[in-house]
Amino acid sequence: MLAAGVAMIDAPAAAAPGGSPPPRASADGLRRLLGLRDHVAAPRPRARAIDRMLPGEQIDDGLWLIESAVAHPVPDAPLPLAFARRDGHVHAHDLLFFDTETTGLAGGTGTRAFMIGAADWFEGALRVRQLYIANMAAERAMLRTFASWLSPSTVLSSYNGRSYDAPLLRTRYRLARQPDPLHGLDHLDLLHPSRRRWRGRWENCRLATIEREALRILREDDLPGSQAPAAWLSYLRGGASTNLRRVAEHNRQDVATLSQLLLRLCDDSPESPEAS
Repeated sequence: MLAAGVAMIDAPAAAAPGGSPPPRASADGLRRLLGLRDHVAAPRPRARAIDRMLPGEQIDDGLWLIESAVAHPVPDAPLPLAFARRDGHVHAHDLLFFDTETTGLAGGTGTRAFMIGAADWFEGALRVRQLYIANMAAERAMLRTFASWLSPSTVLSSYNGRSYDAPLLRTRYRLARQPDPLHGLDHLDLLHPSRRRWRGRWENCRLATIEREALRILREDDLPGSQAPAAWLSYLRGGASTNLRRVAEHNRQDVATLSQLLLRLCDDSPESPEAS
C-alpha cells in the first residue's frame, strides 16, 4: 500500500498473450510526463528575389542589343575639320561615334570589352545601338555584329578612343581570329581638340566635365565608368542587373554626347580659343 496523497504511476502493461510487446507511449504522453511544451518554429523570412532583368533584346546566345533614338537632327552640310587641324570636311552620315565599357583600364590581352556603344545619324535622328554580352562566350558574336556596322567610308569618332578603345578592340579581334574591321578607317578623336579648346578653363578635360561645362548636360543617377567592371562581373556571378542597366545608360549618354561635342567643336572657330 502507498501512502495517501502520493501519485501512483501506472506500472508497465503486461505483455499481451502470445508474447507481443506492449504498445509504446505516444509522443504526446511523453511530453506531458516530461512537462514539455509544444514549440512552434518561427517562419523563415522569404528570400528577396534578385533582379536579373536585362535591357534590350537577345540577338544571339548571350549577346544583347539595345536600340534607341535621340532627337538630334542630321547636319544639312558637310562638317569642317579645321578644329582637328585637318583640311576638308566629313559628311554626317559617315560618322560613327563609339565607346566601350571594359573589364579594366590597364588594357592588354587580359582586358576585354563587354559593351560597345555606337551612334550614327539615321532617318532624321541620332540612332544609338549598344551591344553587350551576358557571358564570356558571346564576345565573338559581339565583335562580328559590331564589324557589320562598319564600312570603308565609316569615320570613327571617340573620346580617347584612338589610344584606348580602338587598340583594345583590335586586340580582341586578333585574339578571336577575326578580321580587324577598324583597320584603315579614318578616326576623329575628340579628346585632343577638346584639350586645345578648353585646357585650363576647368579642373580637367574629362568627357563628363566637358559635357557639363561646355554642353550644359547634367546627368542624373550616373554610374561612374570606373564602377562598370564590377557591375558586369557581379551580374556574371549571379548578382542583380541593376548596376549593369546603369552602365548601359552611362554608355548611351557617352556616345550621344560625342555627337554634340563634335558639332560644338565644328561651330567654334579654332582661331578664337576663348570663344564660348
